[in-house]
Amino acid sequence: MFYVIAKPLKKKKAGLHGEIKARLTEAGIPFEFHVTSRKGEGKELAARFSVRENAVLIVVGGDGTLNDVLSGIADPKTCTLGLIPAGTGNDFAAAASIPYGIAALDLIFKGEPQFTDFLAFSDGRRSMNIAGIGIDVDILQRCERKKHFTARSKYFFSLVSALFHYRGAEMKICANGEETEGRYLISVVCNGRQFGGGIPICPPAVIDDGKLELVYVDCPSRWKIPFALIKLMRGKLLTLPIAHRQTCEEAELIPRSLCTAQYDGELYDAERLKVTVVHRELKMYRG
Repeated sequence: MFYVIAKPLKKKKAGLHGEIKARLTEAGIPFEFHVTSRKGEGKELAARFSVRENAVLIVVGGDGTLNDVLSGIADPKTCTLGLIPAGTGNDFAAAASIPYGIAALDLIFKGEPQFTDFLAFSDGRRSMNIAGIGIDVDILQRCERKKHFTARSKYFFSLVSALFHYRGAEMKICANGEETEGRYLISVVCNGRQFGGGIPICPPAVIDDGKLELVYVDCPSRWKIPFALIKLMRGKLLTLPIAHRQTCEEAELIPRSLCTAQYDGELYDAERLKVTVVHRELKMYRG
């Protein structure tokens, strides 16, 4: 049984829901189709459907919708996950070689689900792609406050504003038996390679190797921040001496005080991010 959990789509993409229903009906696949109306509803639906026998959960949306559904799955070992990318960024879809829109159904119809890692946090949250603390969170918070811009213009103006105002986050970082403390421009744990709609924060990341990638960047002088972000946009951040990368199975980010963290672009308050990679439990249709 397919349980489709879809985000509401704007006019240009609105026909995708009908296309999916038509394709599933034509293929003779029994399904239920649910469109979410609020944040967190995908998690609730996933919790209900994932306990059913032979459940296949199909997410229609972007990284945030995928995160919502992943976080609600009762036991990742007992159901299968599929994704039809229809969001703004679709960053995990890029790492998983899942084509945009209705073409992703062909991957589900013809392919075999494969084990796919995800990140599990001590507070019960999960992440499919990337989670962390830093200037990326500051940009997302500024985006949320802008009501009358397109998605791309929101991000651009929020980025410019963050360049002038963000001062870094003080924290302790623990991984591979080592600890480091400092003020960081950004600190993230990665399963996928990119975030923010195609920004390559950690190109070497692999989504099924049983490892997570920890990337953290020392907070440079303010005049050097634009240079670091240019390197980031070009996928060259890790070549800078202020950038650090560790491959590990678990890590912990401990900010000096309560902060806001992003999990696949979704914002939540966090005292710390204590994370482990979950390997060979969840099966997903992907390239």
